[in-house]
Amino acid sequence: MSTTVTAKGQVTIPKAVRNLLGIVPGSQIEFERADDGNVIIKRADGKKPTGRFAKFRGHAGPGMNTDELMNTDELMNLLRGDD
Repeated sequence: MSTTVTAKGQVTIPKAVRNLLGIVPGSQIEFERADDGNVIIKRADGKKPTGRFAKFRGHAGPGMNTDELMNTDELMNLLRGDD
């Protein structure tokens, strides 16, 4: 994976790397030089990257029950996304 440095010294971080590190607009990142001379990019907040589905984990709380629905038509409209 490679990228081009602009005249201002800016680069675009490839999407795969942003996704891997969980970098979003406004994220702070750090560059660190390793003993072997390579440069390491990491999140400045120290948070470890999470999996793609981590934000979806958890409990949404109590859901609807069938007693709350007036009739079958209302249920079908809800399932279809009709207003």
